[in-house]
Amino acid sequence: MTIDNQDNSGMITELEKASCILRNGGLVAFPTDTLYALGANVFDENAIEKVFVAKGRPKTMALPILLADPRDLDKVAIGVNKDIRNLIEAFWPGPLTLVLKKHKSISDILTSGNHTVAVRMPNHQLALELIKATGIPLAGTSANISRGVDPTDASIVEKQIGHNIDMILDGGVCPMQGASTILDLTSTPPNLIRQGVLSSEKISKVVELN
Repeated sequence: MTIDNQDNSGMITELEKASCILRNGGLVAFPTDTLYALGANVFDENAIEKVFVAKGRPKTMALPILLADPRDLDKVAIGVNKDIRNLIEAFWPGPLTLVLKKHKSISDILTSGNHTVAVRMPNHQLALELIKATGIPLAGTSANISRGVDPTDASIVEKQIGHNIDMILDGGVCPMQGASTILDLTSTPPNLIRQGVLSSEKISKVVELN
């Protein structure tokens, strides 16, 4: 089901529907600054399992987490040090995903048995409002078939996985239309795992990279 959320009329109702679905273990696709995300309750193992099924994603590929407030980072990760906080101050909300040591509250299903978790705060009003309305961090991987076409708008999501999920919030085309940059902060110095729309040159002005 696709719900058009491009204007302000009825926005609260649509967000309430989406947040209710997420709190009750359903899957909702929604826009972020980079790509459309497929969201699920990060603390619900059954919902996390549904994400892997909906995408056809191997369970060996961990799922990232999306936050609406940096203060929620301590709910999903541990060992948050000065370098991490400096990166958050510089680039959150935005297209930077940080790989950190996971909190005990995070299921091994989400992290594929790893002791780390990838976390980001998207720079997109609708995404942030949805996460806040849901009241919990969300598992938030790209809303497409695994290794499929980048979901830069709702129609791409609908074609690829619309039949496998509960709702799509249509917020138009994602402004950056590309993947986030992934930085591993569990190593010293930090290691760039994936170059995305945020350049390593900008990151290196905040922390020294490997």
